Amino acid sequence: MAGMTTANSGHLIRSDVWSSQLKDVLLDQLEAQRYVRWLSDFPDGNTIHMPSIGQLDVNDYVEDQAVQYTALDTGEFTFAITEYLSSATYITNKNKQDGYYMSQLISQFVPKQARAISERLETDIMKIGQPGLPGGQTVANLNSINGAPHRFVGSTTINSKQTLGVADFAKALYSLKKANVPQTQMIAIVDPSVEYYLNTITNLTNFSNNPRWEGIVAEGIGNSHRFVKNIFGFDVYTSNYLPLSGASQTGAVETIGGVASTGASVANLFFSAAPDVLPFVGAWRQMPNVDSEYNKDFQREEYVTTARYGTKLFRPENFVVALSDPSAI
Repeated sequence: MAGMTTANSGHLIRSDVWSSQLKDVLLDQLEAQRYVRWLSDFPDGNTIHMPSIGQLDVNDYVEDQAVQYTALDTGEFTFAITEYLSSATYITNKNKQDGYYMSQLISQFVPKQARAISERLETDIMKIGQPGLPGGQTVANLNSINGAPHRFVGSTTINSKQTLGVADFAKALYSLKKANVPQTQMIAIVDPSVEYYLNTITNLTNFSNNPRWEGIVAEGIGNSHRFVKNIFGFDVYTSNYLPLSGASQTGAVETIGGVASTGASVANLFFSAAPDVLPFVGAWRQMPNVDSEYNKDFQREEYVTTARYGTKLFRPENFVVALSDPSAI
């Protein structure tokens, strides 16, 4: 007797099966745009000038003598549209005719282009205020304001490398207070390695009398790019888009206040996100705009997304950078 088995049914069995779905990559959340003061009174041109004024002096008065008159210090903030971006792709007629996944693929062109531009914008915003950029900090310098440092290296040493500890949050808070920054909507954006270290600090979990730290062991600190807990008034977010140290943000060694960073250090950011004191300013000359057309010469559909914008540090007093090495953990 004979029956059907896998031995005699090889032509009826598919050894390799392809899914009808496309697998996409995981994407992280983009947070930075909400920390920018987007200008609306910039209708044309590529440069805008904003005058600034300082404070008046006070003088002792002597009876029956003329009072002293003083002028306000004045200045100018200049901001320019600097970025002109494009993200483009195409698909040929032949590929559309022969490809099984083409409808799914084509539907992703515009969203993927928008995401690419958004990621570039996220990176550009996170780099605002760094050395080598217009209005940025001075490399390897404390960048002190009112005697308090606004750029320093993390104070915690692990495996001979520097990372951020709780004391660095206190130091950043001190620097912002000395610069008269309002203590509202305080934000810290840190590398995930900093979150990891803070999650594992033994004495941090012993702060049982401080309600800010309750549940820190069970829940961890990070949750969907945001810390569950608050550290010295800072709501702490994690980001994979933070710039590296050095004048060109490529990871150069910086020695600040006698403490040297490693060449792979990340710039963690501290500031107030209160709407009236946001540290960053930006403007769109052209929001992301999609163009698509059929190219008869090359027999293909072309899709292009373009955008124009500019960003710059607006309030250096509301901006603190602390360098840490992600490989310290």
